Amino acid sequence: MSLQLYAMTCGWLDLPLAMLLDGEKGRLRVPVPSYLIVHPKGRALFDSGLGTACQSDAEAYMGPLTKIMQVEFRPGEEVSARLERIETGVGEVDFVVNSHLHFDHAGGNAQIPDARLVVQRREWEAAHREEGIESGGYKPVDYDCGHDLLLTDGEHDLFGDGSAVLIPTYGHTPGHQSARLRLEGGEVVLTGDACYLSRTLRDLHLPTAAVADRDAMLRSLRTLRELQARGARIFYGHDPEFWQSVPQAPAKIA
Repeated sequence: MSLQLYAMTCGWLDLPLAMLLDGEKGRLRVPVPSYLIVHPKGRALFDSGLGTACQSDAEAYMGPLTKIMQVEFRPGEEVSARLERIETGVGEVDFVVNSHLHFDHAGGNAQIPDARLVVQRREWEAAHREEGIESGGYKPVDYDCGHDLLLTDGEHDLFGDGSAVLIPTYGHTPGHQSARLRLEGGEVVLTGDACYLSRTLRDLHLPTAAVADRDAMLRSLRTLRELQARGARIFYGHDPEFWQSVPQAPAKIA
């Protein structure tokens, strides 16, 4: 069973490159991706981008992080508006799958109130144990929105036919997960923050901070390398150069 996949840009962040690649100098402007997965049995959103609080008052929402990174996020770039470009209402989304619960991946969850939230159990627990954006990006206002919860442990076959499998890629956070998708044009892996940039995977180059378990993150990168060696296309989490090559909704990823 092949899927349809659509990519959406739900904001941009300008941040020190060392946050993504340890020891590097300078800054990098990176996209905040979200994806719509369309299957005959339903529709799933993989990550929801930034929340609208970042449009109205980013400084109040992000606190001390605004001294480190700048947000570019205009009205019309929120996930609900992006979905409209694919003629998809928020009520038509069956699942919101969060790679993890940091603010730039779960910020739009509240805009999809009727979907089932699919997240690793250990991520859900970590996000309630380590609350506070200063602790790495967990903001309960983003994910404690009253969704019906599906807490998973390890791999999870989203539609039951092997076409969309969530795979554990722990390390960046305690319960990070990626998505392995079977498209008509071949297998695609949405990495989330398990792999920020193409250089992250090529060189196994970890970031300076925001790593819960460095050994686990390296194991996850090696898993992604193995999938890539078997022919999977890797969709990096925040790579601006790679993102230029990705068709944006309403165009479909082949």
